[in-house]
Amino acid sequence: MDFKNAKELLELCAAQDAPISSVMKMRECALGETTQEAIYAQMAHALWVMRESVTAPVEAPKRSIGGLIGGEAQKVCRHRTEGKAICGSVLSRAISYAMAVLETNTTMGLIVAAPTAGSSGVIPGLLLALQEEYGLDDAQIIDALFNASAVGYLAMRNATVSGAVGGCQAEVGVAGAMAASAAVELMGGTPQQCLDAATFVLMNFLGLVCDPIGGLVECPCQGRNAAGVTVALTGAELALSGVTQLIPFDEMLQTMYQVGRQIPPSLRETALSGCAAAPAAKRLCQ
Repeated sequence: MDFKNAKELLELCAAQDAPISSVMKMRECALGETTQEAIYAQMAHALWVMRESVTAPVEAPKRSIGGLIGGEAQKVCRHRTEGKAICGSVLSRAISYAMAVLETNTTMGLIVAAPTAGSSGVIPGLLLALQEEYGLDDAQIIDALFNASAVGYLAMRNATVSGAVGGCQAEVGVAGAMAASAAVELMGGTPQQCLDAATFVLMNFLGLVCDPIGGLVECPCQGRNAAGVTVALTGAELALSGVTQLIPFDEMLQTMYQVGRQIPPSLRETALSGCAAAPAAKRLCQ
C-alpha cells in the first residue's frame, strides 16, 4: 500500500475499488502497524483542533504578536451574516475560516500545520465551510482529511511544502491542492477528479513567492490563505463538472518543485524582497 506517486495511488484506488481516503488509511495502518480505530482517533483530534482554531478568532478577535493582523476573520464573517457577501455563502465562510486560523497561529494558539503553519487555514477553511453548508457529519470530514493527507504526503515525498525551498506555491499551493482533492471526494468525485482538482491548484499558484513582511507569518500570509480556499474551491468545481487536466498530478508536482528552486533566494521566506520590501512594509517593521 506504500504508493510513491499519484500514478501508483490511482492504480491502488482502481484495484481496491476505493476512494483515496480509504487507500491512505490502509497505507497508514500497514506501515504504522496500527489500527483503523487508532488513526481515526488521531484524525478526529486534528479536526477538533482545526475547528477550535477557526472558532475563537471569529468570536473574540485578538491582535497578532507582530501587530500586523487581527480581527479580519470576524469582519468577513459579519459581512456574510449581514447578507452582503458577493462570492456566495460557501466561499465567504471558507475565506473567513481560513483567515481565522492564521489569526490563531499568530496569537500563539493551537493549530494543525497542514501542511505548514503559514498555510494552515486553507484545509480547515474549506472543509469546515462545506460541512456547515451541506450538513455533513464529522466522519465524512475525517475521511476528507485522509484524502488531503495523501496529497500532502506525495508533495512531501516528491517535492516540498517549504516556503524557504519552493516559495509560497509550495505552502499555500500544496495546501490548496490538498483541500481541493479532499473537497472533490467529499462531494462524491472520483480519485482521478480529486487529483485533477489538485493539479489545477498547483498550476494556478505556480511561481508564487514567499515574502512575509518582517519575516512574520502574518501578512501577506493571511490573505493568501483566503486565496488558497478560493482557488481550491474553483479547482474542485471544475473537476466535479468533468473538466480534466492536460498535465498529470505527478508532472505538475515536479513542475512546481522545479519552479520553486528557480525562485531567487530573496523571494523564498527571507523577507528581503516582494511585499516585505515595499516602503509601507518597511515602515511597519520600524
